[in-house]
Amino acid sequence: MLKPILVVSLLFLVQNPILMAQQKVNEDESKVPSLSLPDPFVSEHGKIINNVSDWEGIRRPEILKAFTHEVYGGIPTDFDSFSYEEVSENPNPFPETTLFKELDISVSRNGKSHTMRLNVFFPKSSNTPAPIILLINHRATYEDGRIAEDGYWPVEELVSRGFATASFHGETVAPDDAERFTQGILSTLYPEELENPAGMRTFGAWGWAAMRAMDYFMQEPLIDAKKATIVGHSRSGKTALWTGANDPRWAVVISNESGCGGAALSRRKFGETVTIINHSFPHWFNDNFKNYNNHEELLPIDQHMLAMLIAPRAIYISSAKGDLWADPKGEYLSMQIGSRIYSDIYKQSVSFPEDFENVQAPIHQEHAGYHIREGEHGLTLEDWQHFMDFIDLNSK
Repeated sequence: MLKPILVVSLLFLVQNPILMAQQKVNEDESKVPSLSLPDPFVSEHGKIINNVSDWEGIRRPEILKAFTHEVYGGIPTDFDSFSYEEVSENPNPFPETTLFKELDISVSRNGKSHTMRLNVFFPKSSNTPAPIILLINHRATYEDGRIAEDGYWPVEELVSRGFATASFHGETVAPDDAERFTQGILSTLYPEELENPAGMRTFGAWGWAAMRAMDYFMQEPLIDAKKATIVGHSRSGKTALWTGANDPRWAVVISNESGCGGAALSRRKFGETVTIINHSFPHWFNDNFKNYNNHEELLPIDQHMLAMLIAPRAIYISSAKGDLWADPKGEYLSMQIGSRIYSDIYKQSVSFPEDFENVQAPIHQEHAGYHIREGEHGLTLEDWQHFMDFIDLNSK
């Protein structure tokens, strides 16, 4: 095993048992409350939304604003300068098949600067710009840029399929810690966000970093940035969805087992809930989201509407059968209900089985897809194989 240079504890495995007991965590489908979801196709002023113009001009901005103000906080786009420099701190772990670049991306604003590290692998045999897959990483990192856990970032398999692939670690932008999360771009570049109850927090900061990676991709001649995919697992899966909603440059957005605050419907109150996540990880979402602890029904939006914000680009959501904490059924329902944006507004042929229990095989179609696999919470090579198949289908 490679020696780790940074380890981030997997806090989702160590929940506070007293808090969980107080909240009576529900993993019984018969105890899920009846769902009454906000209608994505009725504007705040009661206008019926049934065409692209009204969706993109009226309803989509309303929904994006609601998620910004009530859940995630915004992702600032202003800065004074952007630059990147190639460094050579670690050797290429796959020299026979890949070209490897370690990049320091530096951004300045109001006289202060911040630098983040991006590792990028390119197919060595390719003569044309390669489509890029970015993984937002929140797990342990290693000296040569790999992840020790099998399958978490399978660089060799991705490159063999013709993809370039990149990853940055969230810790280098906003530490995943309630006490230290400001020790990155929040205190250095955007301190005013911390004073705003609707301001950017950890997930917005990670989304900001993904956007800076995309800025680099657009300047890199070895990359076809028009065929860019963003992937996140668990907490970074929440970030991938929010980043894709804010940045239309991502052609494909993939969220793996992102659960509460990600793909799963909050109103189901199954597994991890808004209350539990805000108590356990108060730095992830903005302060306004805490107003909905134990009151998910008061949210003006729910996660099926976040999935809709990706359209008309492609979105893929995946689950694991043993990951009840992330509410696989709630994730599927977000995809199923959210996919109406393609059929009802963009007039694309997209459909999902009505019953979650009838999903037996991966659903791969243009614009929207889903799979659920055996096993527990994790990002595996099996997941990646399905991701790549979906990307290929949507990269024509």
